[in-house]
Amino acid sequence: MVTAVLAGLAADITWEVWARVFTPLWVGGPLQPAALVQSVFGFKNLLLAEAIHACVGIVAYPLAYLFVARPIARIVTPFLPWWCVGIGFGIGLWVFALYVMAHIFAGLPPFLGFGQLAWASLVGHMGFGVVCAAVVKWRERN
Repeated sequence: MVTAVLAGLAADITWEVWARVFTPLWVGGPLQPAALVQSVFGFKNLLLAEAIHACVGIVAYPLAYLFVARPIARIVTPFLPWWCVGIGFGIGLWVFALYVMAHIFAGLPPFLGFGQLAWASLVGHMGFGVVCAAVVKWRERN
């Protein structure tokens, strides 16, 4: 569990820096996953939405990497290095966020219409995946 939380913290910090510092330079505004959480669950409390997104990023997603994505990759694509698995995991998170949550549950266009925000989100999710995978790899060496 320690590995999952450390991976989640590092990956979530990476995501937040990308979303709030670099994305505005690219698209003119930050990524706002809490707004998506609000849309999905239908409430207005921004702090609660931020907390939900943080908990998912710090706990649920790293556990999904450790116990779902990585074991599947070891069976289906055992030749891929850890960082490729991390990128693939991040792409999977992006599909989950922008198709499943944003489109199916919140009723937004699939992948937000593939505009600049969607591509910025893809980069952020891939960064999340690689950092998550890197921390897991590092922890396994120690």
